This record gives sequence, C-alpha cells and structure tokens, in this order.
Amino acid sequence: MRNDTLTLFELNSLVREAIETVLPRPYWVEAELSEVREVKGHCYMQLIQKEPHSNTPIAQASARCWRGVWMLVRPHFERVTQQRLHAGLKVLLKVHAQFHENYGFSWIVDDIDPTFTMGDMARKRQEIVQQLKEEGVFDLNKQLALPLFAQRIAVVSSAGAAGYGDFVNQLEHNDFGFCFQSTLFPAVMQGEGVEQSVIAALNQINDHLDEFDCVVIIRGGGAVADLSGFDTLLLAENVANFPLPVITGIGHERDESVLDMISHTRVKTPTAAAAFLIGHLKQTADRVQTAQQYILNKVNHRMEVERLRLQSLSQAIPALFSVVRTRYESHLDQRFARLLACCSARLQRENERLDRCKVQAPLYVQRRMMSERHRLALLSQRAEALDPAILLQRGYSMTLHEGRIVRDPEQLKAGDKIQTRLQKGTITSVVT
Repeated sequence: MRNDTLTLFELNSLVREAIETVLPRPYWVEAELSEVREVKGHCYMQLIQKEPHSNTPIAQASARCWRGVWMLVRPHFERVTQQRLHAGLKVLLKVHAQFHENYGFSWIVDDIDPTFTMGDMARKRQEIVQQLKEEGVFDLNKQLALPLFAQRIAVVSSAGAAGYGDFVNQLEHNDFGFCFQSTLFPAVMQGEGVEQSVIAALNQINDHLDEFDCVVIIRGGGAVADLSGFDTLLLAENVANFPLPVITGIGHERDESVLDMISHTRVKTPTAAAAFLIGHLKQTADRVQTAQQYILNKVNHRMEVERLRLQSLSQAIPALFSVVRTRYESHLDQRFARLLACCSARLQRENERLDRCKVQAPLYVQRRMMSERHRLALLSQRAEALDPAILLQRGYSMTLHEGRIVRDPEQLKAGDKIQTRLQKGTITSVVT
C-alpha cells in the first residue's frame, strides 16, 4: 500500500477544511429559484443563473435552509413580499459554504432579503405594464361600459373557495331584492397554474359572450402570498382584450397585481365585488326611479298647464261664442238677403217668359193644327188608295182561306174551302 493513500472520509475532510479555510464567511448571492421544496420543516432549493438575453443556464447550485432558520426567514419574506418562494423567483440569499463528508457540498441559507425580491417583482410588473401600454391595451378594458343592468355574472374562481361562497351568498341575499344570475367557471387561483387556468376559463366565457354582462375574477380564500400568478403578461393581455368588463377581487387593500391594474374595476375582496355589483344595480334603480319621478312630475306639470288652459278657454268660450254667433248671424242675414234678391229676380224672369209664352202659344197651336190637318189629309188619301174595295171595283178579286188572303197556291191543299170576294158578293169554292 502506498504511504500517501487517503480514505474517502479523509479526502472529504480535507475538502471540508479547505472550503472552511478559503470561504470562512457568509456571502450575499443573487440567483433565480428553479426549484423549491419543503421537507420536514427544511427548505431545499435549486439555484440557477441564466444569460441576460436568453434562458441558457450558466451556473447552477443546491441550497438548503435548515428548519431553525427557515421558520424565521419564511414568515418575514412572505409578510414583506406578499408571496411564497416559488420557481422563477429572483432572490438575494445570504449563504455560507458547507461540505459534509457524507452528504457532499451545499450552500446553507442563513437569510433571505425580501426587499431585493420586491424590487425585482416591481421591475417585472413595470416591464409588463410598459409593454401593455406600448401595445395600446392597458386601458382597453376600462373603456368598456358596464351594462346598467349587470345581472348575468360569469365568475372565475376556485369552486370550493369560501370567498366564492361569500360572493354568491351576498348577491342572493342583498338588501334590495335584486336578482343576479352567476355562473362559475372553475380555475386554479394560486400556484403556478393560475395563468393557464384563468385564461382557459376566460376562453370558455368568450364562447358564450351573449349570455353574460361582465366577468368577475375572485380569489376565493387563498393566501395573500399567492398573488404572483396574476402578474403575468399573457394573462394581462387576455383580460385587457376581453370584450366584457372584468372586475377583480383577488387581493387586499395594499396588494395590487398587474391584473388589478388593467381590469375594468378593482375591488379588495370577493364580498367587495358583490357589493360593487349590488351598488351598481342600485345606482341604476335609483336612476330609473329618478327618471320615473321626473316623468311623473313632467306629466303632472303638463296636466296642470293643460287644465289651466282648458279653464281659461272655458271662461273665454261664452264671449267667443257671442262674437262668433253675431258674426254668423250677420253672415246668415247677408245670405238671406242675397237669396231673396235671387228669388225675386228669378221670379221676374220666369213671369216675363210666361208672358211671352202666352203671346206665342196661340200662334204655335194654330200652326201645329194646320200642319196636323194637312198630314191627316195626306194619310186619308193614301188610305183610300189602298182600300181593297176600290180594287174590287176595278175587276180584281181576293181569295181568302180561313180569313187570310191566299198569295201562293202552295198554301192550299185538296178539300180546303176558299172564299173569293168580288165587287158584288162572295163565291165559296172547294179546292180539287
């Protein structure tokens, strides 16, 4: 066996002594968390550093925060930053190097500076806000008009959350008896799945836009430290471009996420969202009642004006009727005088015509009688010329059969009796 041979334990002990000699003090280090998990009260982290303009890792390391320190560091960090440690978060850690002969090398976390994370979060929020403004969509949802009768509500929340139950209960038992119709679109409201889950719920609502008046995104009872899921560009763009007004109630008074900034209306809690909708409908009801009272007052005023006008007219009618009657009586007198004058003139003309007729009638009758006598004389001469007796005197005869003149032998047959009239007498014959 060689004299310089070491056991693994001895080698690791040398490494530990070397590390403790070279890195004797703690260091503040900036890093991004790629993995965070808590096991039996201890926190295990995977640290990573990426290139500034890409996601290519250039350094990685493991870190541990033992239970005694973690129980102090975690509450302070969450109280200041209002969120838990999670993958993707940038942190400033105070660490010291530790090498254990059995477990190897690890960075041990002594402290976490929440103000660094707050600054990084603020910077990310500012970058998202700036990009939304450059895209021209930052105030887009705010410009939508919330319908006056916003009663059909699409709710994005966790199904079993107490906040959702409080929201629905307050809508159903409001002091004014208003009726609301709320439809739940379940979504994850904390953790890393918030972005995709809420966007999926919004897509479902978008497929039924005509069925809703607005969208309410409420964080149903989750921890205050889980607001980071609402500070993403993709979720903000979806809400900013959504065609319905979006009301958010996902935090507390001092917590404002990017989603709160770009939503139509931001309230503190789910119950505050319900109170906002109830108040909005109450304002609408008040406007309707005010308009109703205004119309009623206008109608009453108009009716009073018309009543006074009718009263004034009724008082003026007798005088007006007297004037009108006098005017029409004068008009009738004029018409009567004109009628009498016309009748008198017509009678005078007719009397004159009768006088002329009296003078002309005898002459006319005399001329007519002379004309008729002449016509009668002519008719008498013609009648005498056509008298059969004159024809008989001239030697002609007439043959009769049954009182009718026979003009054609075909009219007779054998055995018929015929009478032949002569100037002097009648001959009866039988046709053979």
